Amino acid sequence: MPVQSDLLRQVMSETGTTQSALSRVSGVKQPSISKFLAGRVEMSDSMLDRLLSCMGYRLEVDRRATRPELARSVERSWRLHRQLATHLDRQTLNEWAPAIQRNLKRLIENVQGQPHERNLQAWRKLVDSGDVPGLRRVMTGLDTASIEMREVSPMGGLLSQSERSGVLGKAG
Repeated sequence: MPVQSDLLRQVMSETGTTQSALSRVSGVKQPSISKFLAGRVEMSDSMLDRLLSCMGYRLEVDRRATRPELARSVERSWRLHRQLATHLDRQTLNEWAPAIQRNLKRLIENVQGQPHERNLQAWRKLVDSGDVPGLRRVMTGLDTASIEMREVSPMGGLLSQSERSGVLGKAG
């Protein structure tokens, strides 16, 4: 996939647009355009699209799904939480609330340091507010914040042993 500077250079060449002309029509200073082309300054997709549109082009971003490399413990935690998320709705959250509150209390008493303390407060806020969509995002997310939140998850003990074993059997 061509880098942004290559795309800009290609379109400038195809359209016969100089750095000075692009600067005049776009309002972006010529030295900045030069730095973009040289790769000394990274330009955002938004800036690239703006510059391309000045030459009659637009930026199309090709998105594709990729499977991230997860550490074994991170993947196991994600799989368990994903399974819990299949059961999660307002009613089950209300049913789970006493166990979650007990787990939160125990974790808060025994965990020290950041980001764990902050993450426990975030769990408490999500549970106390009944934020089912927010809980689902944390339970199934693969971003760093979600992974760190699951490190101090209050969701332990909510899956049956057979369901837990089935999930972990798939995780390898």
